Amino acid sequence: MYPLELVAPMHKDLTDFGFDGLQSAEEVDGVMTNQQGTLLVVVNSVCGCAAANARPGAKMALDHAKKPDQTATVFAGVYKAATERMREYLLPYPPSSPSIALFKDGQLVHFLERHHIEGRSAEIIAQNLKMAFDRYC
Repeated sequence: MYPLELVAPMHKDLTDFGFDGLQSAEEVDGVMTNQQGTLLVVVNSVCGCAAANARPGAKMALDHAKKPDQTATVFAGVYKAATERMREYLLPYPPSSPSIALFKDGQLVHFLERHHIEGRSAEIIAQNLKMAFDRYC
């Protein structure tokens, strides 16, 4: 587990942008139980591809005519129970951080695993998400 002081700026990068920061399994269940509409979830991490690609790409994607009704984030390596619970909703995909998921009415409809994020620019990730928003939002 990473010290909260170390990761606070990385966490705030999304929460200051309007993402709900889910810190417990109960908070995750509160968002996911009977989820209606669309929900974008970022599984955040301390790695460089989260900082350079995943977080900026997710934020850029929200500058679009169609966008999710709600946004949330869990932080791998920091909020363990919240991350583990969110990963249950991400099955059958294996644990991946960072990763970005789009849910519609409680169903996972689009998912970017770490290998879709590493080596791709934030702009490419944003375009990928915008195409998913056009389809599902």
